[in-house]
Amino acid sequence: MSNTITQAFVKQWDTSIRLQSQQKTSRIAGNVFDRGSITGESFTANRLAPLEDTPENTVRHGDTTWSEAEHSTRVAIMRDFYQALPVDRNDEPKLLANPLSGSYNESLQAAHNRRKDSITFDALLGNSQTKDGALIALPSSQIITASATGFTKAKLIAARKMFRKNEADEHNGEELHIAYNADMLEDILSDTTLTSADFLAVKMLQDGDVSGKWMGFKWEPYERLKINGSTATTAAWAKSAVHFGTGFVEGKASRRADKKDLMQVSMAASHGAVRVWEIGVVAIEFTF
Repeated sequence: MSNTITQAFVKQWDTSIRLQSQQKTSRIAGNVFDRGSITGESFTANRLAPLEDTPENTVRHGDTTWSEAEHSTRVAIMRDFYQALPVDRNDEPKLLANPLSGSYNESLQAAHNRRKDSITFDALLGNSQTKDGALIALPSSQIITASATGFTKAKLIAARKMFRKNEADEHNGEELHIAYNADMLEDILSDTTLTSADFLAVKMLQDGDVSGKWMGFKWEPYERLKINGSTATTAAWAKSAVHFGTGFVEGKASRRADKKDLMQVSMAASHGAVRVWEIGVVAIEFTF
């Protein structure tokens, strides 16, 4: 019997690099109004307030009376982003699991998609800039406060009411969305008043998720809500309420002659977003 055969044992090394669990796709930026390709350091969104109801004509052959049209403009500032990952030329032939085979590209793309979402989510809840430079905050009338409670059915109904009251729902051709995180998911699945109906029980309890469309909203999973201590703020919005624009997006893989011919994989982009209509966004605060 040979007791030294174990000296010939080998290790099978992994030939792939696997990405850790993370948000890979864009979930927020794709659900606002896309202005497409932008040329310039900023882009504008022109607004027209509602006219007064059509006046009654009581004078035959009278002079024309003009109505007043209230115009205003919002401005989105374009921001530039860049990220690069290197692999030394001398390291490439020493790797069985080469990140250049795709894992670096996939990771850069995921990071870019998360950045697009953060720009858009900030535009939903942050200040909106006017053409003259003034900053418009989301008014208190569009904020459902935490009131020391989690995410509740009552808050969801209140948000739905706001969109209807503002004529910013599906009856005016709008598409409503809401971002939810794990804490909201827990609150919803624990609320028997929401999960008692058969169709909701099947969707929520069997699937363990709330994504899809219900209560008039399309539910978008997003773990980067606005956090302040033990209070989180999510956003519900009409698709046209925020405009998103792209200056360029470029993924690139190339040799760097100035770095001893190492291979560099990079992602560069320019994006901007602005809230156009306050009445099309509702901030919902909750404790966790």
